[in-house]
Amino acid sequence: MKVVGVAGELTGWKATVGVHYVLEAMKNADPSIQTELIEMKDFDVEFVRGDPLAYYNDDTWEVVTKISEADMLVFGTPIYQASITGALKNLLDYFPVDAFKRKVTGIVTTGAVEKHFLVSEYHLKPILSYLKGLVPTNNVFIHSDCYSDVNEIVDDYVLKRISALAEEMISLQKGING
Repeated sequence: MKVVGVAGELTGWKATVGVHYVLEAMKNADPSIQTELIEMKDFDVEFVRGDPLAYYNDDTWEVVTKISEADMLVFGTPIYQASITGALKNLLDYFPVDAFKRKVTGIVTTGAVEKHFLVSEYHLKPILSYLKGLVPTNNVFIHSDCYSDVNEIVDDYVLKRISALAEEMISLQKGING
């Protein structure tokens, strides 16, 4: 199985680290899993205009194609103004309504305000569900205080939640695949 993680931040690093930890937990749980991390800040994804994908630049084509070809997806985003990043929302606008059908789509969010854990449930989950992604019951919110200064997650509870998300995603996808 191929898992693509998408870090939807254009600046910073915390969502990227969170997604990376989930991908590593998935490989630890099932060594046959292949992973790839897409950092939105490394790509020039154009603003959606409603044109066919062939009319967009190579970066846009590459990112959309990698996501489309994945078996499972993990989306990570910092929470800004009680919302996901504009870059991630713009990326999700490229996909047709059934794009994530039969794909498990995990969620990792980061933020400095504890109440922002609700953004995954009330903003990102409905978008992924609309695209027919299967969203696990576990998702992971990582408060800014849970990181060290050297890009590590240092909170044991968060690490347990990351493992639980990885295991649930694998189990659900194996169930879908039969």
